[in-house]
Order: sequence, then C-alpha cells, then structure tokens
Amino acid sequence: MAELVVALDVPSAREALDLADRLRGLRWAKIGPALLVREGSAVVRELAARGVRVFLDLKWHDIPSTVAHAVTAARELGVALATVHCLGGRAMLEAAVAAAGDLPLVGVTVLTAHDAGGFEQVVGRGVPDLGFEAERLGRMACAAGLRGVVASGAELAILREALGPDPWIVVPGIRLPGEPTGDQARTVSADEAVRRGATHLVVGRPIIAARDPVAAFRRLVEAV
Repeated sequence: MAELVVALDVPSAREALDLADRLRGLRWAKIGPALLVREGSAVVRELAARGVRVFLDLKWHDIPSTVAHAVTAARELGVALATVHCLGGRAMLEAAVAAAGDLPLVGVTVLTAHDAGGFEQVVGRGVPDLGFEAERLGRMACAAGLRGVVASGAELAILREALGPDPWIVVPGIRLPGEPTGDQARTVSADEAVRRGATHLVVGRPIIAARDPVAAFRRLVEAV
C-alpha cells in the first residue's frame, strides 16, 4: 500500500491547518519552500501536534556542510521525511545522510517539470532518455545511503527494477483522469503509480484546487 501525501501549497499556515483538520485520516502533509518561508517552522510543529507526518520538501542542493546543517535542523524540528537534490553530488548526499540520524531522506532525481529538452539545458549535454538519468541519479542516492528517491511516474518502472523492492519512491505529479497537467511535464494517475511501485504519492492541486477537497482526498485515498 502506498502513502498519500497532501501537498499543502496554500498561502498561509491558517489555511494549511484548516485543510489538514478537514481531511480526516490525513497521515502525511508536504510543506514546501513558499509556505515555510512565509510562516516559519511553527506550521511544521502545529501539524506534528495534530499527528500528521511532515514531509519537508526543500530539495537541498548546496555544499555538503550547509546541507548537513539543514538536515540536522530538520531532524531536530521533528519532520518525518525531507528531500535533497541528487544533482548536489555524492559527497553532499553522504553528508546529508550522516547528519540525518533517524530522519529518512529521499533524493530528487529529475523534476517533473522537465522534459528531455529542458533537462539537456540543465546538464549541458544530450539526454536521449530521462529514465536513464533518473536511474543513474537514483543509484547514486541509494549508494550514498538515502532512504529512496523522488521521481515522476514515467520513470517508476525502471527505478523499481534498478533499485529493488526496498527503497522508497516518492512520486509527485499525480493527476486524476482528465485533469490539466499544469507546469508538470510528466504526470501519472494515482492507481498507475501504485501499480508501478510507488511508495508515496504527493498530491497538491487535485485536492486543494478541487471544488470539494474532502471528496477529492477520499477518492485518492481509495486509489492508493
């Protein structure tokens, strides 16, 4: 069974907490950079006090010592999962793991906003297959000791085969059938992500932008 993570990409802590209270049975919530910068760490503590596991998605990508200090701060804050970016390199990933203690870390491979052309501009070379890139970065992340990776549903099958059954694979870009993809180039439905081996599904707009967020949340809970 996969875990459903609701991305609380809303303008304020009040809205985030109100939504969390409405979504009965919510186990995981993702806090991203916009809400954290605006509201600070208090929103993380408030969610944890409600029994919600906080996935802190800041995608750290910096020199090893800076990332290690950030991971230490996240662990002390009580978050349940955090992201680092695999493009930070092996030394950075290992420093993050050394600082994490019992805080699980997952490494971002290729952002769901990228298509092959966009990723080519980032890395400065031809990228014939984003699946190969995700596999390459995923192998590095797991070799460095991370708990798993973040990847789009398009790369799920190849990652699960390459990494084996144990690593977590966190999948953003989840969409209900017929929904617009927005700024995410590679999306997948919840049931397809589960079939391909996802362990955590991150869902934002299909819930928070729905006419009835509670009903949308229930449909997705059933799908996972």
